[in-house]
Formats: sequence, C-alpha cells, structure tokens
Amino acid sequence: MDIPIRGFVMASDGGGSSHTHKLYITSWDGRPVHVHPFSGVTSFDAGHNHHYAGCTEPAPSGVQHVHGYFAETSFDDGHTHSIRGTTGPSVPIPGGGHIHYFEGYTTINGRIPHAHRYSGKTGNEIGS
Repeated sequence: MDIPIRGFVMASDGGGSSHTHKLYITSWDGRPVHVHPFSGVTSFDAGHNHHYAGCTEPAPSGVQHVHGYFAETSFDDGHTHSIRGTTGPSVPIPGGGHIHYFEGYTTINGRIPHAHRYSGKTGNEIGS
C-alpha cells in the first residue's frame, strides 16, 4: 500500500565537505500534519533530576494518531540522558485541538549508572 507524502528537504551547509539534510513533511495521505511541544522534569534519582524539552515528530491531522518523540535532557551531575518513545492517542481539549500523554524511562548514564522516570502531556497541536 502506497501512502502519498508531500514535503520538502532542506540542506544545511556544515562547512567544508560535510552537510546535512532535514525532511519537512507537510501532508500525509492528503492530510496536513502537525506537531506538539513537550517539556518536563525527570524523577529525582541518584541525587538529582533533569529537565527536557522538544517537539514531537509530525503526524496527520484530523484522524486518530500517535507521535514519536525524542529529546536530550539537561546536563546535570556531569551527564545527560536521552528520552525516546511514542505518545498515547490524541485527547481532545476544550476549545479545540488535542494533546497526548507520554511516559517512560531515560537511557542509563552517570558515574553511578542510573535512569530516571518521566511523564507528562504535550502542548496543543501546532501546524507543521
């Protein structure tokens, strides 16, 4: 099954012989896409916590869906962690739009190896 996707690619000059490309998807199967901001603070473990913030991956608007997400935590106690996962389904909010809940555990890191728990809800949808 083919799903038509529309968007564009932008190149970023990294100087010298290296550069990167970023894909911006504008529609999925004929529907516009959107993203959600998210942020929070991890659990307090091994004597500290971490802050994180990011934007979800794009998903189609107007249908039930989930979003992938990824963020790097703040640098605390000499290290960072990564968070990665998939949100829950969309939850309508009063006044229009929707949010998603998310939760999980960070990667393991630190001079005393440990992970942190995190959970929260995204902000309202933003057109991509």
